[in-house]
Amino acid sequence: MKTRQHGFTMIELIVVIVILGILAAVALPRFTNIQRDARIAKLNAARGAVQAASAMIHGTVLVRGGAADAAACPTNLGPAPNIANNTSNVCTESGRVAIVNGYPAASLPGIIDAAGLTSIFPATVAALTGEGYSTTGGGAAANSVLTIRVNGGTNPANCSFTYSPSSGGAVGSAAVIGAGVTTGC
Repeated sequence: MKTRQHGFTMIELIVVIVILGILAAVALPRFTNIQRDARIAKLNAARGAVQAASAMIHGTVLVRGGAADAAACPTNLGPAPNIANNTSNVCTESGRVAIVNGYPAASLPGIIDAAGLTSIFPATVAALTGEGYSTTGGGAAANSVLTIRVNGGTNPANCSFTYSPSSGGAVGSAAVIGAGVTTGC
């Protein structure tokens, strides 16, 4: 009686190893770019949130027509009695948001709070950093430019977009959200 041995031949094993090597060589560079892709996606999500928040705050300001609210905002942002005047601040579900020319100001109490880029309201620099963002510039003036960056890439200054509450500083001029720069993500 003959017994047959079962198993793989040397040729079969070499072919499998070669195929695995080719797959690893092709797939590995793609997996290393996943973090960069995630930072770009985070940048695009933040930019979309800023665009939506800017439009919603502007719509709220237009509807309220500059008349002060009768009731206080739901959070403690600002001095008592914490009532929005709808000319320099507007009340949202989360609290007061600073505005310039009917759009969120280029600041933490402005567009960062309006867009909800942090998990706390009002936003703080520490909370913004904890979410993986940082900012430069900005302010309460109509022509202020705030740069919002996603941290963690090769050059966070080149993983950013800009926001300005007005295109020229004049009353009625629209907010400007710059195109995202992704070369440093």
